[in-house]
Amino acid sequence: MTARFDGKVALVTGASSGIGKATALAFAREGARVVVADIQPCGASVVKEIEESGGGAIFVQTDVSNPEEVAAMVRTAVTAYGGLDIAFNNAGTEGTSAPTADCTQENWDRTIAVNLTGAWLCMKEELEQMLRQHHGVIVNCASVAGLVGFRGSPAYVASKHGLVGLTKTAALEYATDGIRVNAICPGVIDTPMIDRFTGGKPELEAQLNAAEPMGRMGHPEEIADAVLWLCSDGASFTTGQAIAVDGGWVAQ
Repeated sequence: MTARFDGKVALVTGASSGIGKATALAFAREGARVVVADIQPCGASVVKEIEESGGGAIFVQTDVSNPEEVAAMVRTAVTAYGGLDIAFNNAGTEGTSAPTADCTQENWDRTIAVNLTGAWLCMKEELEQMLRQHHGVIVNCASVAGLVGFRGSPAYVASKHGLVGLTKTAALEYATDGIRVNAICPGVIDTPMIDRFTGGKPELEAQLNAAEPMGRMGHPEEIADAVLWLCSDGASFTTGQAIAVDGGWVAQ
């Protein structure tokens, strides 16, 4: 039986852990050759895991807020595998928590640089390659914080709302070029980002679980499944969408 992504090349940023890692592994299981990109060198361990399972992957250490590194990342993907069919722009940072009046310039600049400017830089390079090929799929990792507000996270919320808008704009611009662009908006997902937020405190984890209509946090693999669907032929008429995978969070 042919896997959904046999012969495809998939790029995943922020792929060393959490949602990015789960998605990179899922693409590999479905036959794609995967470009694992992350600012952390531990992304190389994801490549090893893919190779040990019989898949193909390369690691490119990349700071998505650095335009030269982003260009080199896409160039490496194309040189290694001959093209770029799929890009999951997942790299992000939660920044630090504080009300809007107390948000520091440093936190604002860094959060916007990674979450919004970084995704835009990736899209610029990815789109140029996909336009040459006359096909491609891009999924940006936004958040439910790109759909609703959250107290104490002004920079993060602004960056994710901006990313949803950028996604919709690019989807319209390239809809007749064989390129689809969507955003996935995860809710509270059990990842290292959430671990940093809770500090491992059971009472905080319990609060997050209780806030979810389904009574639990999501799993990275559940987001990966949604990303793979958006990148598949099954979603061939889906573009410009910001899809919440959040256990019902924004329905409240």
